[in-house]
Amino acid sequence: MRSPALRHVLTHLITPLLMCLGMGLAYMGAFVTPEPNHLPVAVVGAGPQAKVFAQTVKDTAGDKLDIRTVATRAAAVDLLKSRDVTGAYVPSTKAPELLVATAASDMGATAVEKVFTPVAAKEGVPLKVTDVAAPVADDPTGQGLFFLLIALSIGSYASVAALGAAGATLPMRIRALLALGVSAVVSGIGALLAGPVFHLAHHGLASVWGMAWLYSAGILFIGVGLHTFLKRWTTLTMMVLFVMLNFTSSGGLFRPELQNGFFGTLHAFWNGAGFVEGIRSLLYFGDDGLARNVWTLVVWLLAGLAMTAIAAAYERARAPRQAAALPEPAPSTEQARQQADEEEAEEEVEETVGV
Repeated sequence: MRSPALRHVLTHLITPLLMCLGMGLAYMGAFVTPEPNHLPVAVVGAGPQAKVFAQTVKDTAGDKLDIRTVATRAAAVDLLKSRDVTGAYVPSTKAPELLVATAASDMGATAVEKVFTPVAAKEGVPLKVTDVAAPVADDPTGQGLFFLLIALSIGSYASVAALGAAGATLPMRIRALLALGVSAVVSGIGALLAGPVFHLAHHGLASVWGMAWLYSAGILFIGVGLHTFLKRWTTLTMMVLFVMLNFTSSGGLFRPELQNGFFGTLHAFWNGAGFVEGIRSLLYFGDDGLARNVWTLVVWLLAGLAMTAIAAAYERARAPRQAAALPEPAPSTEQARQQADEEEAEEEVEETVGV
């Protein structure tokens, strides 16, 4: 290709085109065709009749449902509040009841209702739906936490471009301290949005901020460390890790029981899922499952710190070799090089923020 300017433009178009492909595959693969996939439900009843009923529903649904029987309604409520089941059906010829917990998953509750409404209709009676864990009135679908996740993620991975590219000449310890400060600001913004602004969190706001900081700091330290090795390809890598794979597996819109096995597997250990499910535990389920999700975020933060430490060691080892290998540039050459570095940094920031 004869034109350096055209080659430069085409090279930079690779990143947004790959983002287009990746976002399409991830979002459409995760969200376009949600359907039950081993959706855990319970049938209330202790006798043979309840077991026969549960087996009949299971035979009809196939792999879409995983059905268990529980002896009492109170036991079913406990399973819902521990998020071991998505719904619990209480059979009755006069007043059948479906128990759900919409704070765990509004879409999951809807899916369970679609399963058992026809079952009650066969008895010729309406189905009563009881919500044992409803979200706050300011977040009626419970999906506000997913959009909070998006805000925190964008603030974190977009800041990586500024810290990694524009701050590339700074020592790694300075970039690490900046990442620490930025994560505190991003998480503070998140807590402000979740509390005083949109009232998603009616209690435990300090804990919400703490989990937001763990989540943001993990992303920032991973990104700052990766930039040492990937340079301008860091943007695409961060998009893959913390948008394409992260949002789709977080459970913010669809829990894994409504997705295919790939996203369900990621949900078990990805940082976005740890944040969303951890906040749900904190706000709606009496801290049940909170510790495990906090540890998920801690592990991601430790991975980020390790990545940053590796990058710092690599830069220290590389600096003397680069200084010895490069001749002293002329003033005009040095000025041109600095200008090129600044332009590359600005391009990388613009690519990230534009997304």
